[in-house]
Amino acid sequence: MLTIQPQDAQFMRIALAEARKGLGRTAPNPCVGAVVVREGRVVGRGYHHRAGTPHAEVNALFEAGDQAAGATLYVTLEPCNHTGRTPPCTRAVLKAGIMRVVVGMNDPNPTVAGGGSAFLASQGVEVVSGVLAAECEAINRPYAKHITTGLPWVAMKAGMSLDGRISQGPGMAGHITGEAAWLYTHHLRNTLDAILIGIGTALIDDPSLTTRLPASDSGRDPVRIVLDTRLRLSPRAKLITQQSQAPTWIFCDPDAPIAAEKALARSGALVYRVGNGGDGRVDCREVMSQIGRNGITSVLVEGGAEVHASMLRARLVDEVYLFVAPMFIGEQGTPLLAGEFHRPPHRFPRLHSVEVRQLGEDILVHGLTGL
Repeated sequence: MLTIQPQDAQFMRIALAEARKGLGRTAPNPCVGAVVVREGRVVGRGYHHRAGTPHAEVNALFEAGDQAAGATLYVTLEPCNHTGRTPPCTRAVLKAGIMRVVVGMNDPNPTVAGGGSAFLASQGVEVVSGVLAAECEAINRPYAKHITTGLPWVAMKAGMSLDGRISQGPGMAGHITGEAAWLYTHHLRNTLDAILIGIGTALIDDPSLTTRLPASDSGRDPVRIVLDTRLRLSPRAKLITQQSQAPTWIFCDPDAPIAAEKALARSGALVYRVGNGGDGRVDCREVMSQIGRNGITSVLVEGGAEVHASMLRARLVDEVYLFVAPMFIGEQGTPLLAGEFHRPPHRFPRLHSVEVRQLGEDILVHGLTGL
């Protein structure tokens, strides 16, 4: 069995830093980073920029040039061995003369898993797998879920008071949490493919749902998605009329007014008709299936209370970000979740891998649901 060398984790961390540069930009492909190391020195770095462009390994090998011959390649995901929109990376690795390949994680795609590593090994390349596997898998949870289920990874986000209220009263807009939580949210938007809200939030806040980061950061807008059963959204809403490279998608039920759909389409929105979930709202699972078919691998759900509850009841939420402000609002505020779950206590959603950190005066609770 091939052994992991002491320096392997060090260089894989550099490859991971490269991979993170592609977060939110590579769908439906994974985020991948690679480095070429020769005699203990990094001679080439690369990451996958977006679907249809060269993969991380090719970019790193190009930067390394002739120094790749006899070197070690560190890559967060095993090199592909099939032809898609780009040629197989395994051929580029062999052509460059790489002698050793260190892999973070195997490709979760059931049709290609392990194929790249096995092919390289069959050609005499030393292949070591599983270096910092947990870290490599964490950045590609959206890709892994999408490639195996067709559904996007769903992260639920909310800002709330100590008593679990997400607004100060019915129909009232405004932030509950502070500047640090606001900035953290925009970094989240920058790393996920799409952002989703319900029509209630859209009508009350008239949000832009763009990514607004300091000038030193290069943010990009996610696809904007609104669940609007009866197509009540105005064609003049900021979601549709603002200047942005990202599109706005609206999901309604089959009986929504045709005239409203035409008006929204004229303003630039794309309208999808999906089934009704039986509670007077669109079927969330069918929405997510359609989003996945459109190549979206990750969605940030920002509310409101009915959307949060519907997503949890449908067992669609994978990850949760709750920003808790040090304040009480009382019964007049809107609760985080609308309605009941109608489940025995042992089946209530419970977070695991929980992390808690302070952001200014607010507290962030982050965890995975395992639903």
